[in-house]
Amino acid sequence: MNTFDAWGTRATCLPRWAVCAVLLGLTALAGNSVRGDDFVRIEEDWQLVVLSPDPDNFAPQITCTISPVGNVDSVYAVFDLNLRNLPSYAAGGVQLQIWNQSVPFSSVKSNTGTLLQNNNETVTWTQRMSLTDGQLSFAIQNGNSQTWGQFGNGNSIALQVPTNLQNLNGYNTAVSVANSGVGYSANRVSSLVLNAVRAYSVSGLAAQNTTPQIVYQHP
Repeated sequence: MNTFDAWGTRATCLPRWAVCAVLLGLTALAGNSVRGDDFVRIEEDWQLVVLSPDPDNFAPQITCTISPVGNVDSVYAVFDLNLRNLPSYAAGGVQLQIWNQSVPFSSVKSNTGTLLQNNNETVTWTQRMSLTDGQLSFAIQNGNSQTWGQFGNGNSIALQVPTNLQNLNGYNTAVSVANSGVGYSANRVSSLVLNAVRAYSVSGLAAQNTTPQIVYQHP
């Protein structure tokens, strides 16, 4: 398994959060290709707890990242909450983006302009990455919050890009953890946690890690 020891090069680069590099922790990753159960889909369950948002100052703003390989030196996806960065910065709503290093490829937004506004609000969602017939797909699913209601139903927040990848075996949760966090007004966030990770082969669920990984915790 690849480990991650470099920071992303996205144009709107995130600050270096003090997080530990947590390895994937999925059962029997090593040798999976030998057994013929290459990973073709990864799902990450995220939870954000907002402490006291400030709509007048567009706060807080959160970014989560997922990559098909053990770095962000090629194609990866970014999910912004309470802001949109493409084609230019705008506050509110959510946006899924595909990047190739520091170059944006495509984006899709939802709940445009609606700002987080409820104290002690919990936002949950699943980040899905899948590989099918030479297409690498990213999607936000099962989103739920008080401010935005349900989001990511069906393929309403989904993007895809051509790829030469044959599997998603290079995925590393440490990349997601190290490149995700509260980019603005962290004092207004109670916690950001990656609650669970699941890896699927063509046969179904192949491995999972249900140990919560704290990306940010209010002091």
